[in-house]
Amino acid sequence: MNLSGAVLFVKDLPRMREFYTQLLQSLPIDEESTDSYARFDLKGGALVLHAIPEEYARDIQIASPPSVREANPIKLIFAAENVPAERARLEAMGVPMTQRAWQNPAESCDGVDPEGNVFQIRRK
Repeated sequence: MNLSGAVLFVKDLPRMREFYTQLLQSLPIDEESTDSYARFDLKGGALVLHAIPEEYARDIQIASPPSVREANPIKLIFAAENVPAERARLEAMGVPMTQRAWQNPAESCDGVDPEGNVFQIRRK
C-alpha cells in the first residue's frame, strides 16, 4: 500500500489555495474552480485542501500571525533538491520558518502556513 495523497481541512480556502500555489509553485489541477476544495498534483500523490463547512468554520478563530499548531498530529513533508534555497524563497514570501536544533540546515527545516499548520521541507 502507498500513500496517494493527503487532505488538509482549512478555514479560508482562497487564502490557503494561494499559499500552497506559491509554496508548491504549481496551480491546483481541478477541472473547474470550486468553493470547497483545491487539489494539487505532487508527482505521485496529491495534496487536497478542503474547505471546512461554514457551520463549523465560523467557530474557528485564526490569529494573525497564526498560532502555531505544534500539537497537531499531522505534519506535511515536502521534498526539495535544495533545502536552503527553498527556505530562502519561502522566507522572502513572508512564511515563518524554523530551524529545529536537531535539523541539519542542508537537509530539513519547518515552516508554518497561514492557518498555523506546521510543514517540513526536506532534501530529496
